[in-house]
Amino acid sequence: MARFSVKSAPANEAQTFITGDVRLTVITDRILRVEKSSTGFCDRATQMVVCRDFMNVDYEIKHTAGGKIIVKTSKTAFRVTPATAKVEAAVNGKWTYPSNETNLGGTARTLDGTFGVMGSWKTKKEKRDRFFLGHMRKGIFSSNGVAEIDDSDSFLFNEDGSVSLRPFRVIDKYIFAFGDDYLGGLKEFYSLCGATPLLPKYALGNWWSRYHAYTQDEYINLMNEFEKHNIPLTVATIDMDWHIVKNVPKDVPATKIQGAGWTGYTFEESLFPDYKQFFKDLKAKGLAITMNLHPHDGVRYFEKQYADMCAAVGQDAGEKKPVKFNLTDEKFRDAYFDILHHPYEEDGVDFWWIDWQQGTQSPEMMGLDPLWLLNHYHTLDNCRGGRRGLILSRYAGIGSHRYPLGFSGDTFVCWKSLDFQPWFTSNASNAGYTWWSHDIGGHVMNSGNNELYLRWVQYGVFSPINRLHSNNTSISKEPWNFPDTEKTAEDFLRLRHRLLPYLYTANVLTAKEGIPLICPMYYYDKSDDARNGKYKNQYYFGGQMIVAPVTKPGKAGRANVDFYLPEGKWTDFFTHREYTGGHYSRECPLEEYPVFVKEGAIIPLLPEREGNSALFDELEVYAFAGQGSYTQYDEDGGSIDFTLNGEEITVTPSADCKTKKVTVIFINSDKEKQVFEF
Repeated sequence: MARFSVKSAPANEAQTFITGDVRLTVITDRILRVEKSSTGFCDRATQMVVCRDFMNVDYEIKHTAGGKIIVKTSKTAFRVTPATAKVEAAVNGKWTYPSNETNLGGTARTLDGTFGVMGSWKTKKEKRDRFFLGHMRKGIFSSNGVAEIDDSDSFLFNEDGSVSLRPFRVIDKYIFAFGDDYLGGLKEFYSLCGATPLLPKYALGNWWSRYHAYTQDEYINLMNEFEKHNIPLTVATIDMDWHIVKNVPKDVPATKIQGAGWTGYTFEESLFPDYKQFFKDLKAKGLAITMNLHPHDGVRYFEKQYADMCAAVGQDAGEKKPVKFNLTDEKFRDAYFDILHHPYEEDGVDFWWIDWQQGTQSPEMMGLDPLWLLNHYHTLDNCRGGRRGLILSRYAGIGSHRYPLGFSGDTFVCWKSLDFQPWFTSNASNAGYTWWSHDIGGHVMNSGNNELYLRWVQYGVFSPINRLHSNNTSISKEPWNFPDTEKTAEDFLRLRHRLLPYLYTANVLTAKEGIPLICPMYYYDKSDDARNGKYKNQYYFGGQMIVAPVTKPGKAGRANVDFYLPEGKWTDFFTHREYTGGHYSRECPLEEYPVFVKEGAIIPLLPEREGNSALFDELEVYAFAGQGSYTQYDEDGGSIDFTLNGEEITVTPSADCKTKKVTVIFINSDKEKQVFEF
């Protein structure tokens, strides 16, 4: 198998039907592929779709008097107009076309330079047009139950790991008739487009990041300061100043897009005199390491890897010409990873932050998005040899869920940015993209204030990835830089670390079952309230919690929050106040955050302890009385089954479970805690 080849499965011929220049493929009971081409059809994997044979479907084909084709399955029916390749689907007994007006949206490439909101509009049509054409891309769900994703312009995967244009123009699209079965629809979508990889556990803890020219000693001293404050971290990010930036030779021209020092692969020795020791010091603290990349300008003559890169691609190093960045060239692609990246990985780098900002068109191949190709190859390379790898990069369209994590870009520091992120993040599940990482605290244009900082940290704790970040002109995001909220912020960062067992279990469910950590309320709750715009920022967090984030300033720090809870009994995670389903409004002081846990829930936590250790050797479990079951997973493949019957709980570890002690604490109960040792 070639180094970067993609496993794929073409459709079962028994589930295809050809009439004239149209081919229909019944992927599932609710997914129909429609191709229209006079020169041939495509069976290869594309940027979006990698497997078309995963479900046996019984279906019927009928022709109408008007020349249309009806494909009927056990769950729905599709009506195709061959001349135009337009498709309707029968949802709730009604023929319905997919449209922009009803599509619930997916996610966006980046939030760079936004205040959170994405433009203004005057009419409903203008709103939808800007929604999709300007920033947001379509998702696989719709308010009328039918959505359409066009795959006609996708590049094709070749057996040797390269990509290529389609040999001829076609119409190639997929109709998703999922109705309001969002979790079931996502599972089918992942079967079609590939699963989300299982993330390494360290990705789910607290990250430190700042765009700042740290010295080696300065960075380690900062990590020591976090330890003194007992703030656990799991990922250390080194932004672009790790490599030569200011000392680029004067004869190296700046590009039109960025300065001459944005691309680089050689450590700046004035900042990092011994980078290998720097890596060792970070590893000794239990930290994973990621470093920033801006690869657009290739490899210039002043880089220590230049001669080797020239030899690899057949270029004369004596000419001092840049080795051009070109991932479509196999020689460059192999050397790019083997020479530029693997040595640093052997020294300690765990994964790379791909900070591509140089447009969407590759000069080597018309229509090819360099960002997508970078994400694709970097993910495959980082996961080589069965490793559990990842990247940090911007979104590049449907199918990008195969390349986590998402970096949402350089948002402005303001309440509007914070207010936009909860909806933006949960809505991304409609495109199967569930692992967004935001600049927690915001990136640029402002230093923020104590209240805004704390509310952003609190949201980060209950978001997919909690990466504290700022640029080199804004106030840095250490909690002690915000004295009025320092203690509370530190408490919440410790809570994020304690939530690792819950987060990791959600990570396993995403990879295995297609269940997102964060999703809109309507995924689980079918009431009208779930679609009420007043509550659009609410979301489910791991299926057992609902978060109603604080995204607007309060009076003297006390923010007013309106929220609703579905039917049943719910308990405030922080105050333990009990609620029944309904609509509520409450004041939320700085030390509280509106998080509600359903009756019968099991929430596994790490016990309170100092240090960055993320071992699951001991757990503290919160049990919320009722009927419920839960399986908690660890990174080594072990698990623990919990069954809650009222206030009685059974705890059953797997044979390979690494946990040795579980302490169960019953919330809002007089029942004493129970200790289980294995």
